[in-house]
Amino acid sequence: MMDMIQSFLLAAIPAIFAITLHEAAHGYAAWALGDQTARRLGRLSLNPLAHIDRVGTILVPGFLLITQLITFGRVDFMFGWAKPVPVAASAFANPRRGMMIVAAAGPAMNFLLAWLAGLALHVLDLLPDNFAGVVQELLYNFILLNLVLALFNLIPIPPLDGGRIAVGLLPERLAVAYARLERAGLLIVLLAVFLVPEIARSMGYRFDPVHDALRTVIPAAFDLVTRLSFHATAG
Repeated sequence: MMDMIQSFLLAAIPAIFAITLHEAAHGYAAWALGDQTARRLGRLSLNPLAHIDRVGTILVPGFLLITQLITFGRVDFMFGWAKPVPVAASAFANPRRGMMIVAAAGPAMNFLLAWLAGLALHVLDLLPDNFAGVVQELLYNFILLNLVLALFNLIPIPPLDGGRIAVGLLPERLAVAYARLERAGLLIVLLAVFLVPEIARSMGYRFDPVHDALRTVIPAAFDLVTRLSFHATAG
């Protein structure tokens, strides 16, 4: 029981920080581009408590963590969200470009956090053996969860960050039409990630493109973080 509680905490703590700092990055990017909305509402904060959404930051990730630890003994997939940082695109000199930069700031923050955690792994040799193992698991989880959050959010479906980046890159007419997907975007994501694969599985088929893509890309991203943080890699 104590081992499960420890595993839960060593995954939950990185998840909360990964999600909330992702959201804070959106606010700081908007502020840098001239939008004061997040600052006025007290959302320019690195304090996770300022960004926690009870459902998206606690209940959904907590449910995924617990069920995966019980069934697999490890965490393979995470999904969650924080309270969205309010952004007024009209405050930007170029609203489409500004929103694209703000959207990209979230995944960029997660990639940065993953790299910093990779660098922090170098301190393990300085720690007592019984403490080093716990810190190593915490840092590995921190790298993994930040990579999962960054790569998942880069899926090009609004309101995910990748969708908003796509809106900024598309020609204006296509961008306007594509941006309309945002109203149903979260439903589309939930269908693609959870419902459609489950329906296919119940019918005897395997159709899980989102998870399959993440399982391919995440190990490569983890290896890249390892190399960029100056760790030897196999092969």
